[in-house]
Amino acid sequence: MIVEMRVYHCAPGRLPALNERFTNITLDFFKKYGIEQIGFWTTLVGSSNHALTYLLKWESLAEREQKWNAFQADPEWIRQRNATEAEKPIVERVENQFLAPTAYSAMR
Repeated sequence: MIVEMRVYHCAPGRLPALNERFTNITLDFFKKYGIEQIGFWTTLVGSSNHALTYLLKWESLAEREQKWNAFQADPEWIRQRNATEAEKPIVERVENQFLAPTAYSAMR
């Protein structure tokens, strides 16, 4: 198992729009492509409260590449994502890391 941690750094005031997009659009596409989420979090205390952090579970990097690329290339996803940013951009930058559990991790 591999866990992908993604952090979306939003433009000021745009975190509600990102949350709305995940709730009403993105999660349906994740389901369509078999992308399994572990959870989503916003930052209460930290360097910025304009961030959304989430974790995705993958069996391998090959699985991730196949499913993520199909999702990203979906014309309907592209259309809906662009529509949510018609007024102004939501996400300024994205960070992601791929994490492997240790032998003593509760989640393996």
